[in-house]
Amino acid sequence: MALGSFLVAIIVGLTGMGGGALMTPMLVTFFGVSPLAAVSSDLVAAAVMKPVGSAVHYRQGTINMRLVGWLCAGSVPAAFSGVLLAKALGHGDSVEDLISKAMGVALMIAAIGLVLRAYLAHRGRAGGAGDETPEVTVRPVPTVLIGIVGGLVVGITSVGSGSLIIVALLALYPTLKANQLVGTDLLQAVPLVFAAAIGHLLFGDFRMEVTAALLVGSIPGVYLGSKVSSRAPGGLIRRVLALVLVASSLKMFRVGAVPLAWTMVVLTAATVAAWLVLRRRPSPAAVAEPAGLTRAESPAAR
Repeated sequence: MALGSFLVAIIVGLTGMGGGALMTPMLVTFFGVSPLAAVSSDLVAAAVMKPVGSAVHYRQGTINMRLVGWLCAGSVPAAFSGVLLAKALGHGDSVEDLISKAMGVALMIAAIGLVLRAYLAHRGRAGGAGDETPEVTVRPVPTVLIGIVGGLVVGITSVGSGSLIIVALLALYPTLKANQLVGTDLLQAVPLVFAAAIGHLLFGDFRMEVTAALLVGSIPGVYLGSKVSSRAPGGLIRRVLALVLVASSLKMFRVGAVPLAWTMVVLTAATVAAWLVLRRRPSPAAVAEPAGLTRAESPAAR
């Protein structure tokens, strides 16, 4: 369990995603933990794990503090309310199944969007793909709404503090750099997960032995992943993020562990192969304007 949480925590630190979407299914599928106990124990562990990753990003300056503030204004009260709602709904299997499938669709769409964005950037038709620091204009009302929806989902299922909210941020703020996206999401998840964890400690099925095992692996894992994320190129993080989105999406559709593993192996191999092919093939902009020539001086213009 500690080794599994270490691997999941690396993904969380690297991409800001995968905590609830991967950790909770891992506990239920591989270790036979009941769903409610898995949700409660995972959230309490995440309340300790998330600050470690966010502290690394804070020191590296990859966090938009205004975004964090507006997100938390909606997510913190909504997360605690989500726990109360889950208690009022009882087991809520049909509700959780509906939310899981809706998230699966959203995550898959986001993964496809990331792939298309990377391809268009290579073709020289997408702006903002470089490593320059973008100007981000914060939109308070939709940002608070993202926090409310994300907080409710996290309180009910433990899934969404990274996956759902990071997808919404990506859609709302497309010019935000990848490492800023991850850092901002990790920090806003700290008070969000704390609120949900307190609710589950009071009303859930918290199991100390499960949480302890998760913390043994997750603290070093999220630290390692965050160190890599805060220094890694944006393009690399986007590729990893797309794979995590696909994995989380398939998990929401309850794809089995073995098919999921083989699917990710095939997708990873295909991603590497496509990257090698595109790397050897220059973009149209590079062909039309060789290094050192202006558009008027290029061979095509002549």
